Amino acid sequence: MSQDDERMEIAEDQNIEDAILEDASDDEDKDGDDDTGQVVKAKVYLPGQSLAEDEELVCDESAYIMLHQAQTGSPCLSFDVVHDPLGEDREEFPLTAFLVAGTQAARTHVNSVIVMKMSNLQRTAREKGDDSDESEEESDDEDVGTKSPLPHMDCALIKHAGCVNRLRVTTFNGSQYVASWSEMGKVHIYNINDQLAAVDDQHACRTYQQNKMADKITPVYTFSGHQKEGFALDWCTTTRGMLATGDCRRDIHIWRPNDKGSWNVDQRPLIGHTDSVEDIQWSPNEANVLASCSVDKSIRIWDCRAAPSKACMLTAANVHESDVNVISWNRNEPLLASGGDDGVLHVWDLRQFQTKTPVATFKHHSDHITTVEWHPKESTILASGGDDDQIALWDLSVEKDDAETDKDQNDDPNLKDLPPQLLFIHQGQKEIKELHWHPQLKGVLLSTAHSGFNVFRTISV
Repeated sequence: MSQDDERMEIAEDQNIEDAILEDASDDEDKDGDDDTGQVVKAKVYLPGQSLAEDEELVCDESAYIMLHQAQTGSPCLSFDVVHDPLGEDREEFPLTAFLVAGTQAARTHVNSVIVMKMSNLQRTAREKGDDSDESEEESDDEDVGTKSPLPHMDCALIKHAGCVNRLRVTTFNGSQYVASWSEMGKVHIYNINDQLAAVDDQHACRTYQQNKMADKITPVYTFSGHQKEGFALDWCTTTRGMLATGDCRRDIHIWRPNDKGSWNVDQRPLIGHTDSVEDIQWSPNEANVLASCSVDKSIRIWDCRAAPSKACMLTAANVHESDVNVISWNRNEPLLASGGDDGVLHVWDLRQFQTKTPVATFKHHSDHITTVEWHPKESTILASGGDDDQIALWDLSVEKDDAETDKDQNDDPNLKDLPPQLLFIHQGQKEIKELHWHPQLKGVLLSTAHSGFNVFRTISV
């Protein structure tokens, strides 16, 4: 594969899984010529609209500050962002991100946990004439034909027994750990310090691959006490090392670190849910408090200091018309967001949770919502995604302005049904499974789907 393709390919002997990172910007103009040679003005596309036979969707690069896509061979339907030492609130290009992801390969025995470093993430190409902020030095560079370094991805694999249903990473006692839910019904914890060191140095990465280290890594701890596989998994941020895991039977188990460098798992599950636990979120502020959602259509708030039979403090039943798939706890305000199979996004004020009435409801997604997450620092910003192949960005602080709304509707009648809080719609991935804001890269979102990863920042956030 040549560098002209603006891609990077890495082959691992274990699975021969290819990892590719590329610039997703398109060289096509937003306006084009029709058969008569006349300029055809590009139109805004809204999901759900039908396309004529001679129409196609083209990414509007001017709506993005950055847009890249990546491939890992087998799809990774869960991932997490690793906190790195490169600094907070970074926005100077090129950018670097460290991730951990888990594969869902067609063959059970070839799955992996993938530790990856994405580097040289560049901003999208600017439109001609949009160089008012460019320095003379940068303009001179363009004149002599210099080109930005290509985006690059390094990977270090860990062989994993079974597909990875979900994984989450944490920093604990100076080390980075990842917990993974396996389709085999077990939850594993791995120390990934060595893998992070490998991807941060190309020579070390080659050595890691040549020595086939992926086959030699074993979990530092494995819990086999769940009676079914599961998807719910979250590390506590107020008490480092604490973990909660929920399964498809209905059980939630609490893990506590011990002084021997391992974990003690309470064999007694929290009692409350009557069906599969789909997601778990620890409170960002209160130790021992967590929230969970379930196929039983409920959201529950727990205090795990109490006995398992008495730990459920609050229950909101029938909060969605069908399965509640995902929840996200706002880090700055007492708000919880939930998304369900009904395609509805609810926002709950935990101070009024017992009223069982959401403070905001959005019915924009046309299929199951599979992922939702609050912005880590902007308390009103929220992202959601789902099986309708959309990622929607929301700002709850926006209120309807009748005058502006009337003007917009006159320009495009299709906009009349859009909620004013909807900031942006991102498309291009198939069957979106999970998204995360990068806590250290300003405004950057990462998402994974059956079609691969996207890494992007829009002009809206």
